[in-house]
Amino acid sequence: MIEKYINVDENFSIEVELDIDEDVQTYPWLFSLFIESEISDDIKSEIVTIIENKPFVKYVGMRFIDGWSELYFYSLNSKNIQNDIHKYLQKKSYKFESGVVKDTKWDFYYGNLQPSELDFCMIESQKIVNMLSEEGDSVELEREVEHYVMFDTQTQMQRFVESVVHLGFEFKDEISNDECEYGVAITKSHNLLYETLYETIKILFELTKKEHGFYELWSTTLVEKQ
Repeated sequence: MIEKYINVDENFSIEVELDIDEDVQTYPWLFSLFIESEISDDIKSEIVTIIENKPFVKYVGMRFIDGWSELYFYSLNSKNIQNDIHKYLQKKSYKFESGVVKDTKWDFYYGNLQPSELDFCMIESQKIVNMLSEEGDSVELEREVEHYVMFDTQTQMQRFVESVVHLGFEFKDEISNDECEYGVAITKSHNLLYETLYETIKILFELTKKEHGFYELWSTTLVEKQ
């Protein structure tokens, strides 16, 4: 399963393959391909097909940073990975660079491609926003948004509520689920633009972690375009 998300703090986009077989995770060599262009999905698919045509090579993700498309693969072997793709890119007149380094622990993948917990929250949030947009929602308009946070103890929950109320959130109700008895629904009026959601969720996420809780996303009502 491939997910796309944005690194808001450093302002670049990331695509990552999350479902990677255990045997692939033993491949020790990281092959990096840098192309000085924003490539289309079709070109990316061609590049991935050419490189994965080599035995024991797996595409794991890409980033687009400062005008460069960076594609990453892990391989069982370090030799002859680059030959065919270099010929392809030379014919296409792309300016490019590539390299192969040993990365047995997959440090690059886990440190630079795999989404953080906050990134996962934003991925799921964007799915909600996309569904609302498909229903005609005007995401740039403010509306009341309800956020849900779960805790192991009542004391943790109470400290969290005290913190967020000082930041303009309002307590709505106590909630629970099968795993956590102590939870809270809090509200705040804001739009559903990516930057707004990111800043709001980041605040809640950090305060939740401080109290060893779990942020469980949000819900809202449909605001149709006028």
